[in-house]
Amino acid sequence: MSIDLNSDLGEHFGAWTLGDDAAMLEIVTSANVACGFHAGDPRSILETLRGAVERGVAVGAHVAYPDLVGFGRRPMDVSDAELEADVIYQIGALQALARVAGTEVSYVKPHGALYNTIARDERQAAAVIRAIRAVDSGLPLVCLAGSPLVEWAEAAGLRAVPEAFADRAYEPNGALVSRREAGAVIHDPEQVAERMVRLAREGVIEARDGTEVAVPAASICVHGDSPGAVEIAATVRTALLDAGEELAPFTVGRQMHRSES
Repeated sequence: MSIDLNSDLGEHFGAWTLGDDAAMLEIVTSANVACGFHAGDPRSILETLRGAVERGVAVGAHVAYPDLVGFGRRPMDVSDAELEADVIYQIGALQALARVAGTEVSYVKPHGALYNTIARDERQAAAVIRAIRAVDSGLPLVCLAGSPLVEWAEAAGLRAVPEAFADRAYEPNGALVSRREAGAVIHDPEQVAERMVRLAREGVIEARDGTEVAVPAASICVHGDSPGAVEIAATVRTALLDAGEELAPFTVGRQMHRSES
């Protein structure tokens, strides 16, 4: 049985570069590509998509609240109709760029505040689910492992892909520690790798209070914008392979690349 390793990419904007997409694409099996709402401009998004094609990396739509200034990490109380339309718009934009690059959008992963909100807010979750179903009901939705969103998505007929975060600290209830708190992000590559090997083998992560949290994850996220992100991702990949784990996109079975016409 394999596990997926994903990262948030395509987040450069104009003259500002965020992360090292080329290096991360050599490490991960899936790329959550920004759609322009929290980060990413059309040219840099297209370059990232082409890089994913060259390396055989699966592509997902990293949809977000319309919040460039806050990098999509500020919660928003948007209407159902607005959120649904925003998500449809973002998936559609990335689908067009992906088609030009020679690949396709094979899943959806919400970003930042939207990701955390719909993990437990049934109203906003329903709007995102409707948007995905309206575009393509075959698109899997990446969800916080152990959150109610997993059941809501599956009840609506979507494939839910439970996800763990390699470099994030966990609360005892399985939620992520808020980025506003000290220790929310783990920066030691060896510590991160050790945690992920245990996750892959035992399905548990140690919470910040020392208790064990069950995290039945099919995909592991390593953030591309964190300090030392490439080293962390590479260390996690090596540790998993050394532990005998197979790395592969969870989208295996969907067509990842279209043939050239």
